[in-house]
Amino acid sequence: MAGIALEYRVYRDSDADQVTALLADVFSRHDPLAYAAHVTREEFAGFVRGLLPQAGQDGLTIVASMPSTGEIVGVMLTNDGAADAAGELSGMNEKFRPIASILGELDEIYLAGRRPRSGEMLHLYLLGVADRLAGQGTGQQLVVRTIGNGARQGYRVAFAEATNRRSQHIFRKLEFVERAQILYGAHLFEGKNFFAGIAEHGGPILMEKVLGAPFKQNQQQTGG
Repeated sequence: MAGIALEYRVYRDSDADQVTALLADVFSRHDPLAYAAHVTREEFAGFVRGLLPQAGQDGLTIVASMPSTGEIVGVMLTNDGAADAAGELSGMNEKFRPIASILGELDEIYLAGRRPRSGEMLHLYLLGVADRLAGQGTGQQLVVRTIGNGARQGYRVAFAEATNRRSQHIFRKLEFVERAQILYGAHLFEGKNFFAGIAEHGGPILMEKVLGAPFKQNQQQTGG
């Protein structure tokens, strides 16, 4: 696959089936949180489907496709930071509740009581790239084009909860700054160390990049 110039564009409603299949496959097999919660491919697909109608309206999500066939091989699912992403997770089946807990806590640390206004903060939510394109810069290009698209729409800050080392590496290369972290081995869900089995993955990191005029907030970090 080396040397192929992919096409990058804004997500369309007609992309829903391909984007759902790609993200469900990537996250059910590679994401530490999904692994710890035993989320199946079908369950993750159901979660993604619930997000896509809004993605079609927002015009913030970017996909990468093969120029010859139109096959979608990468996506940076993105929404407005004013949306309640953790609430969307907790509204799914029981398996998503621990994931909503740790990511919701991470967001609370980052926002420090501040409620984002619509159109202010770009939330880079789910980054997925087909396995056969891993290591070829597709993920990085998706992020670059996503924040460029968001900046053109007036967003001033981009942020992401990077849950694995691969995505953390991509965001660091693009000069995202670490604002908060919760270690998997330290987080408690309903009094139990639910994520102890993935402690070697470190923990999700809230990473931020200023796109325009800086906004003021109380920046904190934590170990759990």
